[in-house]
Amino acid sequence: MSLDTRTVRRIAKLARIGLDDREAEGLRQELDGILGWVEQLNEVDITDVPPMIGTGLARPRVREDAVTDGDRREDVLANAPEREGPFFTVPKVVE
Repeated sequence: MSLDTRTVRRIAKLARIGLDDREAEGLRQELDGILGWVEQLNEVDITDVPPMIGTGLARPRVREDAVTDGDRREDVLANAPEREGPFFTVPKVVE
């Protein structure tokens, strides 16, 4: 796969990167090199290589989905530099 300069300019525009003609050509060459390396991966024979992980092998950890506050308010507030009742107090950020 090879990119033309027009495509590179479009990619740069989507990424909001301004390119002059020389930079666009340099980037096109770099992207062509990267795509060439990626295409080489298709040539690797992986028929006897088992997958290292996949959706069929991984099992999600399941736990009960329950909303709780943890009942540790005082432990959490013990680290607060300042507090007012059951709340943290913070300095005013916006005037």
